[in-house]
Amino acid sequence: MKFNCGPAFHICRLPAFMFMLASLISFEVLANPHEYMLANGLKIVVKEDHRSPVVISQIWYKAGSIDELNGTTGVAHVLEHMMFKGTKNVSSGEFSKKIAAIGGRDNAFTSRDYTGYFQQLHKSELALAMKLEADRMRNLILTKEEFSKEIKVVMEERRLRTDDQPHALVYEKMMSVAYQSHPYRRPIIGWMNDLENMSVDDAQEWYDRWYAPNNAVLVVVGDVDPKEVYSLAQKYYGEIKSRPIASLALRKPQTEVTQAGIKRLQVKAPAQMPYLVMGYHAPVLHDANADWEPYALEMLVGVLDGNESARLNKELVRDQQIASSINADYDSTGRGPGMFFLSGTPSEGRSVAELEAALRNEIERLIRMGVTEKELRRVRAQVVSGHVFQLDSMFYQAMQIGQLESVGLSYRDLDTIIKKLQTVTAKQIREVAIKYLIDDSLTVAVLDPQPLEQRAAIPASIKLRH
Repeated sequence: MKFNCGPAFHICRLPAFMFMLASLISFEVLANPHEYMLANGLKIVVKEDHRSPVVISQIWYKAGSIDELNGTTGVAHVLEHMMFKGTKNVSSGEFSKKIAAIGGRDNAFTSRDYTGYFQQLHKSELALAMKLEADRMRNLILTKEEFSKEIKVVMEERRLRTDDQPHALVYEKMMSVAYQSHPYRRPIIGWMNDLENMSVDDAQEWYDRWYAPNNAVLVVVGDVDPKEVYSLAQKYYGEIKSRPIASLALRKPQTEVTQAGIKRLQVKAPAQMPYLVMGYHAPVLHDANADWEPYALEMLVGVLDGNESARLNKELVRDQQIASSINADYDSTGRGPGMFFLSGTPSEGRSVAELEAALRNEIERLIRMGVTEKELRRVRAQVVSGHVFQLDSMFYQAMQIGQLESVGLSYRDLDTIIKKLQTVTAKQIREVAIKYLIDDSLTVAVLDPQPLEQRAAIPASIKLRH
């Protein structure tokens, strides 16, 4: 499990924190959490961490771009923006000002699977955060005037973060080809044509459909008393009525059509260097106890691209100098099907064809020769520590809980995930490479760099809110 800070996780202002062995984390941090359920269906998870007088409050809605329909792509993210435009009790823009006035910070993020809002502040101010968040859960006021201004901001965000970013553009185009039927083929930010034709009614419909206590999880981590947190939640959220929303388990399954051969695409965009992305369809975690392949795939990432001494960097960047940069990536959690990525930029004078051939050779070498026990011990320590060191941050303790709860798993699975990662064998890593890193499930995307002067000038009249 990892927290994506790229195209699969559209963050408006969230800084890109990085993650860091269980022996280094205090028992107090690992010992709880506490779980409650309000009568209206709001699930509350509270985790005590008394190391500093700080609290993180997050509300997670189980609705993301996976739930959108053609014609309204990007509406989940647009509504995230509109959530700061005020209620009958709080005027537009005042939410963040109120949080800042007490020395706190707030933010929001939209992903393919969920949408979240958070505040980080002194523990004495938790009541204010809950009051404000509960208010906009049900009392948001959406106007044509505010929508017309904010949709321009979102369109400019798309231009700046996707259209004018060649690597992001390649990723977006690749996903739209790699997935034939699943909603993951659509970008979180939305297609520009859909944004241009979106109305305030689309945002209102999304809000009315998904923003309800029985489709949300409230996560609170910090220097708090769980019973007091529950009382505050009951006070501010308890009167909000539930709505008829199917749980994740009861929503219609969206199974991707089986790929029957390699797919290739070329993306032309202004850039200095070519770029290669290879994406293989792969499973994600559905049962933390029974599944084993996602754990082996995560360890495979560590073997290929865990650190400077990992295989791809050592062989292709330092020794053979075929690539100037290289990367392997895989996210083991999600409501939809997963992808295992290999990507990189060829060195000066080398081609993407040479880089693809070199990556294929490394996969074949791993399948033929396997993983040594010494290598496995190093990777195991590195991957497991990457999970556990997140617990040293209150913010990421909350993120772990919220993400697991929002994709159909449970925060209780975290200990299981860490233990299962430690049991992955070299044989299992080889088996998933044989099974999933195959041409029949592969999509290859290549950036064909065009002259940089073709890049359109960026208008200076619009400023991004986040």
